Amino acid sequence: MRVGFRDDPRLARAWFALTALTVAVAIVVQARATLQLDEGFFDNDLKRVLNIFVFFTIQSNLLVGATTGALAIRLDRASTAFRAVYLAAILDITVTGVVFQIALADLDQLQGKAAAADFLLHKAIPAMAVLGWLVFGPRGLFTRRIVPYATIVPVAWVLFTLARGPLASDFYPYPFVDVVDLGYARVLVNIVVITVFFFGLAAGAVALDRRLGKVAVAS
Repeated sequence: MRVGFRDDPRLARAWFALTALTVAVAIVVQARATLQLDEGFFDNDLKRVLNIFVFFTIQSNLLVGATTGALAIRLDRASTAFRAVYLAAILDITVTGVVFQIALADLDQLQGKAAAADFLLHKAIPAMAVLGWLVFGPRGLFTRRIVPYATIVPVAWVLFTLARGPLASDFYPYPFVDVVDLGYARVLVNIVVITVFFFGLAAGAVALDRRLGKVAVAS
């Protein structure tokens, strides 16, 4: 397998480091914004802060932070585990950005730290992660064989969310998985639609990675 990087590897590492740093800043800003809330679904600061980590947005951003941070340290990572996690990160952050823009962007009018965190988590970081992968790769890491491994994170998140809801006073992080309002049948349909979208993205990512790899070799 050929692992290549476009342009200067130092630039690639710098971009990945900047992306990982942006994730860290965004998580801190989101936590501080949550601490400023005087009220919410949960009745104390600790529960409210810990609750942000059940959101798929935060999970996908953490995956991006972990993988880009690893690439900033060393670019030549080609283990099956890293390839699967990196593919999951790119797919999950893409789903986060797209679903937010389609279904969630107009739900809240945010200000201050909350607005800043919202911009970083839902717009800036998805764009940085996808652009970083498109420009710098590493190429040749995404194959059809690792797609099932990359689905572990979103599947685990869905199962955890549905199982936790009744144990957390019927809290569901997003309207499309709220079984109290929608019922299990509608939520199941929503999950199937997102899953199909996810696998479509996975197929596209694998094909595009192969295409970009051929372009890099030709050049």
